[in-house]
Formats: sequence, structure tokens, C-alpha cells
Amino acid sequence: MFLLICTIFLTVHVSNSEYISVVPTQHGRKGDSMLLKVETHFNSQIATFQGTWYKTKPKYTHLVTFTESNVILNMRLKNNTVLNLPDVSLYIEHLDEDVEGEYQMEINIIFSGSSRPVTVTKTVTVTVSVPVSIPIISKTPDSELVEDRDNVTLTCSVESGTNVHVKWLRNNKLVGLSERHKFSQDHSKLVINPVKKEDIGQYICEAKNHISIELSKQTDLSVFYGPYNLAVNSDHGLKTGGVFTVNPGELVFFECLADSNPPNTCIWISKTKNGTEVLMTGTRFEVTSYELAQTKEFLCRAFNNVTKKEDETKFTLVVASLGKGREKHIQEGSSLSPLTLITVASVCIIVGMMFVLLRKSCHPRRMIKTMYMRPTTEQRGLHRSGHEDATEDFGIYEFVSVPGKIESTQASCRSLAQFDSDLHTTIYEVIKHVPETPTLSLLK
Repeated sequence: MFLLICTIFLTVHVSNSEYISVVPTQHGRKGDSMLLKVETHFNSQIATFQGTWYKTKPKYTHLVTFTESNVILNMRLKNNTVLNLPDVSLYIEHLDEDVEGEYQMEINIIFSGSSRPVTVTKTVTVTVSVPVSIPIISKTPDSELVEDRDNVTLTCSVESGTNVHVKWLRNNKLVGLSERHKFSQDHSKLVINPVKKEDIGQYICEAKNHISIELSKQTDLSVFYGPYNLAVNSDHGLKTGGVFTVNPGELVFFECLADSNPPNTCIWISKTKNGTEVLMTGTRFEVTSYELAQTKEFLCRAFNNVTKKEDETKFTLVVASLGKGREKHIQEGSSLSPLTLITVASVCIIVGMMFVLLRKSCHPRRMIKTMYMRPTTEQRGLHRSGHEDATEDFGIYEFVSVPGKIESTQASCRSLAQFDSDLHTTIYEVIKHVPETPTLSLLK
């Protein structure tokens, strides 16, 4: 009785949940097998069930009927499907194009203690694919393309592969749909109409299906375009906007540059009040300022022989003495001029030399040595008279150091004592020792 109550409780508890679950989409490779796995979430020992597997697309076909204890296959079909109880999963032995489609399983479950069946229906989509081969890109037309005039079609083709999806990449960036970029239904063709400069690059097509992916080799797309961004430049003189200022007699070179493919042809023209005059053809123009008046206008005209497009730009050449103006203009960006650097270095050197000289002339030891080497008044008198006996100087002299402060009034550099009155040094006292029997022969 208790077991019956528990069974009824469990049946009611799961009545609103999933009794069966399947994988809604499964992809397979041609020639392989596939299991349409079914997971049951009820106890088959306390329930009876009956179900059927159908193939509903591309056409409706009855495959197999099963109960908890029996399986009945459709005898009109070839033996390609298997169902092994108690598992109600459908096993497909060999995958081919005919297997691909939509499958449906319908099962009726009657639980113990209930007479009302529960019906559950599940659908599984099966794809069968052949691995894609390396794609190849073809271009139509194969000739050179001119901007704003021609269009091009790129085609991505594979020798083998089913359920192929194609993506286009230019310089490793995805090419999207736009007013000039159109795709075929399967994206195997890319049409660019008309082509422009920004379409130049390396194109790759990516071909993939559910089981494989491959990339093509790079295909270069070249386009004739331009001229764009025409400008006149020169390394001489001073440029301000469209005005070049040069010194009198200076030889000046101008270059006319533009973004163009192929490179454009340039024509140099001088403008006067009465009209214009063609000076030369080429990207480089040479002019000597002494041949000109104070101011003259010129024009550079660029022409692309393939695109048949042209552009022109004008500039004014002014002959005037720049002096040091150009150098000042060049050095404006410098926060410290070379002259300032030289001045600072010179001052540092002079200050260093003065410090060294002052240190040498007022060194304490040098001052003391000068004091003691200076002869006394008596010594100067004896030297002048020449009457003192040499024997009086004979003896042994001893120098005894007496530490103390420099307070002698005989110091020749009093500024040093004023600078540091507490400076310590060593003062020597001279003591004479006379031998008892001096050897006079040494004085001879």
C-alpha cells in the first residue's frame, strides 16, 4: 500500500516535467554511423509505453514501432535502422544523402495506477555532409580593372563537399554586403560593381560545413586609380601654405606627387596675366630664382593615362632675402639654442678654473711653509754682514710639532683665517742641539 502511494506521488510530481530528452540537431559524415540518443526520465519498470519513429522530411516515412517489450520494423525499408530495447534510441548504421532530414519520435506512456496515457513528441534534425576540399578562387574578368568603370566577379568553388557555406575575406577582414558588394544565394560568388581603390587587396574564401573547414589561396585584386592627394613639395626655401619663399639666386627644385596607379604624368605650367605657358613635363621641376621677378605663380597638372582622370594644384614662388629667417624658423621648435649651450659650458669652465687657482694659492700647508721659510730680521742681517762664524750654525736641529690654530700675524693670506677661524693645522718648533766636540773638519 505504501509503495503504491509513493508511485502515485512520483507520477504526479513529474507530470509537468520532461519525460524524454533528445539532441535536437546532429551532424554526421557520409559513410559513418549515427545514434539518435534518447534519454528517458521515468521508471520503465512501473510504466508501459508504446512509440513510433518517423522520418517527416523531406518526405514522410514510417520507420519503426516499439513497446516496452517488442520492436516492429517497417519491412518496406532496407535494414538500415536498429532499435534495441529497453533503450528507445534509434541507431542508423550507414549515413548517406537519403538519411539526411528531420526525424520524429512519438511515445505514449501509461504509468502504474493511471489509465490515462501521457504523449511525448520529440524532433531531431540530421545532416549528412561530405568534407569540403580546398576552395579555388576565379576572377572575371581576368584583366586589369579601372576604378569607377569596371566591375569584377570572384567565384569560390570546391571539388567536393556538401552543405557548404562560404565567407569572403579581404586582407583577413570579413567582406560584408553593401551597395557595391553583392553575393549569390550561397555566397559562392562576390560581385563588386564598380571597383574602387579601397577594393585593392588580397582575397580569401572560407568554405566550411558542419564537419570541416578549408581556406583558399590568396588572390590579389589590383585596380587602376587616381590621381589623389596631389601636392607640390620642395626642400628649398620657406613654405607657408601654397607660397614658397627663396633667396635671390637660389636654385630650387619642386616635386609634384600624387597617389596614383599607374604613376601619373605631370605638366608644369607658369601663369601670367596674359595666359599660361607649358614649361616642362615630369615629376621634378627646376627653377633658378634670379631668372624670376619678385613673385610668380606656377601650376602642376597630374594626369593618369589609364583612368583618364586629372588633377592640378597651384603655388606661388616669391624671391626675397630670407637672411637668417629660415634658420630661426627651423630652430623655433628647439627650446635651447646651441649658443646658449656654449655660453653655459664656458661659464662652468671659468668658475672651475677660478676655484682651483684659489684653492692652490690659499692652501693652509702652503701658507705655513711660506711663513717658516721666510728669513727673520736677524738672519737677513747676518746674511748682509757676512761676519758671523759658520760654526755657530753647526748643530743638530729637531722639529717638534705643536698642534694649534693659525694665529700668526706673519701669515701672508689673512683672508683664509677670516674665512675659517677654526681651521686646525700643524706648527713646528725648531730646537737646536750642539754636540760636545763638533767635528770642524766637516766645515772645511
